[in-house]
Order: sequence, then structure tokens, then C-alpha cells
Amino acid sequence: MIYLDNAATTPVRREVLEALWQHLAGGFGNPSSHHRVGEAAARALADARRTVARLLGCRPGELTFTSGGTEAANLAVKGIALGAPRGRHLITTPIEHEAVLESVDFLRRLHDFEVTMLATDAAGLVDPDELRLALRADTTLVSVQYANNEVGTVQPVTALAQVAHDVGAPFHTDAVQAAGWLPLDVGSLGVDALGISGHKIGAPQGIGALYVRGRLPIEPVLHGGGQERGRRSGTENVAGAVALATALRLAEQEREEAARRTTSLRDEFIAAVLRDTPGARLTGHPSRRLPGNASFVFPGTSGEAVLLELEQRGIVCSSGSACAAGSDEPSHVLTALGFPAEVAQTAVRFTLAATTTAEELAEAAASVHAAVDAVRSLGAR
Repeated sequence: MIYLDNAATTPVRREVLEALWQHLAGGFGNPSSHHRVGEAAARALADARRTVARLLGCRPGELTFTSGGTEAANLAVKGIALGAPRGRHLITTPIEHEAVLESVDFLRRLHDFEVTMLATDAAGLVDPDELRLALRADTTLVSVQYANNEVGTVQPVTALAQVAHDVGAPFHTDAVQAAGWLPLDVGSLGVDALGISGHKIGAPQGIGALYVRGRLPIEPVLHGGGQERGRRSGTENVAGAVALATALRLAEQEREEAARRTTSLRDEFIAAVLRDTPGARLTGHPSRRLPGNASFVFPGTSGEAVLLELEQRGIVCSSGSACAAGSDEPSHVLTALGFPAEVAQTAVRFTLAATTTAEELAEAAASVHAAVDAVRSLGAR
């Protein structure tokens, strides 16, 4: 099997499993308990928080552990919007992850927020000048994804954040797909909130983190015992936090070399698919894209049918966002980029790992040609 669906989830790294096991087997205490076992868990949690904070370039007190990227996005969007609103105006884009879009829609429906959707170009890029025109004195939050989960386009986050700050509006970015591939230093990016998810970088599912700038008020989404400095109640997932810290540390150590190598392999794979598969079209930006993302549409096919053909040939990939798997609706990202619904439904996404080899991608490219040809042949009968 050649696994090319790393944007959906990644295998848990051995080093992470070893760190995780230590705390599952022996460090089982509740970090809120005031005895030896609880205090040991509290120390492990604090160490994990310091590690993640150092890697994001923030203070430990600015970091909240969550159950993953979806909760991080919900807490950022809802929490900042309701924490100390400047007004009732939100700005985002139509190509965000559903966790952001549904949070924005919740605020629109139940809290009377007005929403401005920024247009993107055909490659998915947001123009900072478009954001400048959309900003108002009552804009409470701007939320723009660092890198798109379907087409891989990387946004000019630093420039966008600066434009938002020019009028005093806070800026949130969903960095779930960027982690492990792009710089995450929140000071350099200039963002006020940034979320990540562990299972995209070799940690298990069920752990994530949200950075929120220190003095920015935030209303909790989960209420209870006041853990995580009152921002996220519930007994902390100590083992998960340790796993996330370990995975992020390893990813950051390897990131620059992994990004260089994978970008080169990705470009060769894209070129081979476009050359050998008639009608194939790349989606997203041709160069401003995640190193491991190669996404296409194959007009005249069904994306799901191509996936089945590829899996029979040992290639595992996806038709878009894993969070929308099983939906008959065309990708909201591709339709927002101007693709007709019938073309959007032919999408297939290949997402590489740092360990993906040139030989695997050569086999995958040949399998794409064969799979698309087989689906088109069936449709012509």
C-alpha cells in the first residue's frame, strides 16, 4: 500500500508512541489532584505546554490544549467573537474548513453577527487589498486559514494580519495543515490566534492546541471546573499533550529539510500526472501550496470511482476533505474557486508525508493514469 492521505491523518510516530505509553501506563494522575500522583501529571502537562509554547513562539499561559483542530477553531472563532466584541461583524473566506465556517454560521444565526466572505482568486489566494476594503470599525474578528486542507494553497497570513491590525481587528488562522510544513512562530506571523492538531503531525487523534494572544479576551466554549486557565474546562489529556509536544518538536526539527525534499517530489508527481493523464487539471496555486499537497480534478470521471480504482491498485488517497467524506455534495472549496459542481465532484487529493519516496510517487502517477482511463472507459460504455 502507498499511503497518500496524510492531510486526513498521519501514522503515529514511534517516538510519540513511546512518550505516550509512559504517561498512559504510569503517569495516569489527574493534574488537578493535590497529591503525588496528580502533581506528577501536572508537571508533565506543564512541560508539554512549555515545549509547544516554545515551538510556537508564545508564552505557556497563552496556550490552551484542546481535543483537536475542530475544537481549536470553535474556541477561537466563538470565543474571541463573544469575549469582548467590538461589534457584530466577522470576516472569513468561503474556502475555510467547516470548523470555521460552521462556527461563523452559529454566530450569525444565534448571535446576530454579520458575515463578510472574502473572494479568492481561481487558485484560492486572498488579496490583502480585498480584506482592507471589507474591514469596518465594528469588525470583531478576521479568520483566514494558513493553508487550505483540500487544494493546499498557502495564504499571505502575515500581510493579512497586518491589514486587520491596522483597524484594530484581531486575526485568527487555522494552521492545522501548515504544521510540520510551514513556520508557526506566532510573532513572525503576526497572528492573534492559531490552532493546530496533533494527528496531522504524527501524534494520535484527539489532541490539539490553540494559541490566543495574552490579553485578548475569550469566552470559553466548554464550561465546568475551570481548567486551562478557565478557557477550556475538563480534565486535561496529559498523555495527549505529551504526545503533541513530542510530535511538534520532531516535526519542527525536520521541517525545513522535509519541506525542500517533498516540494521537489510533489512537483515531479504533479508534472507526471498532468503529462500522462489527459484532461487532468491541478487545483490550488501552482507554487504557493503546501509541500505535500497535489490535488486534481479529472473531468469526465467520478472522484469516488477514481479513488476505488486507485485503492485496487494499492494507492490510498482521498476525494477532498476527510471531514466531508461520504457527502454527495461537491467540494465547497472547489465551487468557491469557480469549478462547476460536476467538475468539483471529480476531485482527487494526494497528500505526501516527509517519508514518501520518488519510487512510490512514480507508481502512483502511473496508477492515476490507469485509474482515470478505466473510469472513463466504464462511463463510455
